[in-house]
Amino acid sequence: MTNHWRLILNGKSAGDDSVREAVGAMRDAGVALEVRVTWEHGDARRHVEEAIADGCDCVIAGGGDGTLGEVAAALAESADTRRDTPTLALVPLGTANDFATAAEIPPTPTDALRLVRETGATPIDLLRIDADGERRWCANLASGGFGTDITVETDDGLKNLLGGLAYFITGVARVGRIEPVSARLRGADFARDGAFLALGIGNGRQAGGGQVLCPDALVDDGLFDLTVVPELSGEVASTIATVLREGRHAALDRVAERARLRALAVESDEPLTLNLDGEPVQARRFSIECVPGAVRMHLPVDCPLLRRNASREAREAATVGR
Repeated sequence: MTNHWRLILNGKSAGDDSVREAVGAMRDAGVALEVRVTWEHGDARRHVEEAIADGCDCVIAGGGDGTLGEVAAALAESADTRRDTPTLALVPLGTANDFATAAEIPPTPTDALRLVRETGATPIDLLRIDADGERRWCANLASGGFGTDITVETDDGLKNLLGGLAYFITGVARVGRIEPVSARLRGADFARDGAFLALGIGNGRQAGGGQVLCPDALVDDGLFDLTVVPELSGEVASTIATVLREGRHAALDRVAERARLRALAVESDEPLTLNLDGEPVQARRFSIECVPGAVRMHLPVDCPLLRRNASREAREAATVGR
């Protein structure tokens, strides 16, 4: 059981009373829990390095997908040279909390920290991305195309007011100016050239406030799920109507192309933007690979993103469908 923790808290949540109460409860229970707050780019990495040097058992990302990605990346980089890398955990404090939602991590700080005490850590994969020669990491999902534009352009005030629904509203409002993106995709037994509306490369399942692009992705199978939503020509309006009537997932399933891969090369003649855990990165060439067991993370025992629960999830889905 871990007992020396370091909570790396996104600065936006530094004044959250529920976090303060949760930290106090853990300390009262005998956990040596210290808090560090991020202020600018690079702080998360520095705090992780300090936690490792101080011999912490667990590093906890307190924030959204971006904070999780930064902390996981720093731990993965350290794991290349260390055998005693701390475990990873998440207190979901972002606007959308896409990874936490899909993983069914408790939404309150107290319950999320209790999860760390009550469950062991399991190895999970991460995505390692080369973007025009610059190394990046992604814990949840890399997305491109129309979905990326929605996430980047959605107003912060709208996000705070409506949460994940804000992304969808922004997307519907922009229907009249959807412009497909063109790229060349190459993976083992997979090749695709041409335009698409959205691209999802998932270690996790959803991004952009609830856009489930990779509904079957698992975080411990050594693979990532690829979803491509092709150009729909004159069908855009009817597809949006289907989304509103039947839900996003039903519409996506009708048109999406899917694959499960270990590595993928994405090339474009024009600069292409991929959202990596919510951070837009622009390049003409992306080389993406799944790194198995890159970090060890505390997840719920029945987390749907783990292989051991995949068959149960499939059985339940089949039962519901009958």
